[in-house]
Parts: sequence; C-alpha cells; structure tokens
Amino acid sequence: MEIQLKKWAPEDRVALAAIGNAVDRSFLSDRLPDPYTETAADQWLHSVMARDGKNGIFRAIVVDGQIVGTISVDQKEDVYRKDADIGYFLVTGLWSRGIMTEAVRQVCAIAFEELDIVRITGLVYADNTASCRVLEKNGFQAEGRMQDAIFKNGTFHDQCVYGKLKYPSIG
Repeated sequence: MEIQLKKWAPEDRVALAAIGNAVDRSFLSDRLPDPYTETAADQWLHSVMARDGKNGIFRAIVVDGQIVGTISVDQKEDVYRKDADIGYFLVTGLWSRGIMTEAVRQVCAIAFEELDIVRITGLVYADNTASCRVLEKNGFQAEGRMQDAIFKNGTFHDQCVYGKLKYPSIG
C-alpha cells in the first residue's frame, strides 16, 4: 500500500465531495457540510489552495492512487502564530490500517519545513482513542484534558490536547 500526500487541485472537487459524504462524522466538526456538495468542495479548495504553503499545509491523502482523506496543518494568528492546528479525516472503510499515522508523519514534516511554526497542536475528542493513538505514535505529547469542551449531537464530550514541538526540549 502506497500512502502519499498531494496538494489539492480544482479537479479534486468530485473526490473531495465523495470522501466528505463517506466519512463517519462522529468526531468531526459540525462545520463540515452535510451533504458535502461539489459546490462546497469548490469553495473549500479555492480557499485552501490560496493559503497552502503560506499559513497552512492542506493535502489530500492518496492511497494507491485514490484520494481517501484529507489532512491539514493550519497556522494560527496573533500571539499564537508560531503554533498550528492539525486536522484530518479518512474514509471509514480504511481505518486501522496505519494510513493516518503515516499521513500525520508526512504532514508534520512538511509543516515544520514550510511554515514558520515551532509547534503543532492536536485537539481530539477524548473518546476518539484511535485518533489519540495516531498523534501519540507521531511524537505528540498529551498536554491536558478539557472537560465538556465539545458539544455535538446534544451531548458534551471532553477534549484532549496534544502538542508536538519542532525542537523538543530534553529533560
């Protein structure tokens, strides 16, 4: 299985809409359109292609030539400008195959190389143990837990905070 990250292109709108409609939304933001239309995909692609490499890294996750997910590292602003948030999703049928672990490894390397940042933050639903594990396998350190920080589908969820430093301190 070959796992690659590729820059998004306008012609990827059909694939983006397809994966946006095929993903389990249990642990995703409510901002993700539902249904995920090609128009919504066009708008998102236009936005991220203009920012890619400047204040964010936005990539399609490609497995054996097929787009199966998305991953981004989005640089923050103001006094938080040396930090960036990581976000990702993968079509449900491909979970637990090491794809996201490899995609996170690749995107972190790109982000630390191309963006003026010193850390990447991962905010994860506490009950999303698979995503917590993906970050941990990539050297992210658990930094805390925010109680009732997420409200989704009428239910509160705790959120775990993870951080990965470009130059980890020793000791």
